[in-house]
Amino acid sequence: MFPYIDIGPIHLGTFGLLLWLAAVAATVVLHKNFVRNTVDADALNVVALVVIAGVLGAKAWHELQNPADLYAAYRQIIAPGWHRPFAVVMDFLHWFQAGFAWFGGMLAGIAMLMWQGRMARFKGPLEGTQGAVVGPLRMLDLAAPAAAIGYGVGRIGCLLSGDGDYGINTTLPWGVHMAKNALVLPTPPDALVQPTPVYELIFSLVMAWWLWRRGTKNLSVGTITGEYLMLSGIGRFLVEFVRVNPRLYWGMSNAQVAALGSVVVGFVLMGVAKAKKVQWAPELAADPRT
Repeated sequence: MFPYIDIGPIHLGTFGLLLWLAAVAATVVLHKNFVRNTVDADALNVVALVVIAGVLGAKAWHELQNPADLYAAYRQIIAPGWHRPFAVVMDFLHWFQAGFAWFGGMLAGIAMLMWQGRMARFKGPLEGTQGAVVGPLRMLDLAAPAAAIGYGVGRIGCLLSGDGDYGINTTLPWGVHMAKNALVLPTPPDALVQPTPVYELIFSLVMAWWLWRRGTKNLSVGTITGEYLMLSGIGRFLVEFVRVNPRLYWGMSNAQVAALGSVVVGFVLMGVAKAKKVQWAPELAADPRT
């Protein structure tokens, strides 16, 4: 594990580096999906806005689960005093580098994609009022394979930083040790733990392959998004059984409850898409006023 990489005076966190790499991978996949669907849109701008929204959403969701801890963190951040703004900023950045919730990031990312889908104003048989409703789903369909790839790569950043997203103690031959400077150490610190982010990477790659293949079919708008929500929810629900997250609701973790919600929404969306059978030409308007 390499929570940090030191290059001279430069102190880099591997979580941030892998988050950047995840965004790059997602941008490449989204760009290729735009190209094969003849969509005139900038994948880099789309991914950049989604990453920003996702990071903020994931952090907000994690912190708002425990307002007392959030208040304590705030008190610690401002402890140097506002007359020392640099120290306050550094304490804030140190606090911000850990503690993110998958579900909050997913919701914020989806919201940002839907907003961009609405603003893009796809050309097709449902331009106008109906297009403004279905357009966001069209963007989600196009982004689903990229989201799967980005999520999987980003999870490796969690493993490298040792931020607590690893699994339970294990005697399996592929168990891993956390570095002594990991952000969150296991109990005991030298225990072997299951590398659950690796499981999620493998699952995400398979899911991305499936969604990419589905993109070649003449599917109704919203179908691929529904499949993404269903599959990602199933994957997250299952991996939680070997994660160290506390069980809060009926023997399930917060993430498992959210994952079940994702599965339900995915099934509903797939059903609605099948019933509506909305098709849409893939082109985007070059001029958003047209």
